Amino acid sequence: MLNVENLTLHYGASQILWGVSLAAHPGAVTCVMGTNGVGKTSLLRAIAGRHRHSGGTITLDGQVLDHVGAAQAAQAGIAYVPQGREIFPLLTVTENLQTAFACLPRPERHIPPRIYELFPVLEQMKSRRGGDLSGGQQQQLAIARALIARPKVLLLDEPTEGIQPNIIKQIGKVIELLRDEGEIAVVLVEQYFDFAYALADEFVVLNRGAVVLQKPAKEVTRDEILARVSI
Repeated sequence: MLNVENLTLHYGASQILWGVSLAAHPGAVTCVMGTNGVGKTSLLRAIAGRHRHSGGTITLDGQVLDHVGAAQAAQAGIAYVPQGREIFPLLTVTENLQTAFACLPRPERHIPPRIYELFPVLEQMKSRRGGDLSGGQQQQLAIARALIARPKVLLLDEPTEGIQPNIIKQIGKVIELLRDEGEIAVVLVEQYFDFAYALADEFVVLNRGAVVLQKPAKEVTRDEILARVSI
């Protein structure tokens, strides 16, 4: 289980996060919502070791991950799919997937068949360069690359942004499958409300870098969430 407690974060003199706490459990989707600029991406970057937080604690299954770098966070079991995907445009699909091997022991450095079961289009395009894929195909590639690292926590930042509707549905089905298998905790940052609302087991709503609502999905109404994210 991922635990974030009283996290604060600064960019220079500007404070971005103010005492943010959340828990993400295996087999559940924790959805972080809020308007643009409230600190959602900064929160994921801190958890993924991409930006040093100023205070608070991040733990994964009891292991303290305070102020570790991105490589150490990945090795501990945190996979991050950033906004913008960050695939390598000149590498093939296979080569992009293989970049995740750095997080794995040498005997585990292979692409499991399950990756292609989840994302069949990637098997069809193994030899195609990442930059030649559509935006939706690149997003599938980015998620697949994250899963190769066999994470305990999957951080997804705006996975539907700029994606065609049919691939949004495919990505939603993959998230549902991962949740139902019960081994991975998913933390989802998403502006597409209907997509997030359909998947979430827990809502964490941020406003100006602080948590203003935190409830299980079964205890909050659609209108209550909408009111908070439309401020």
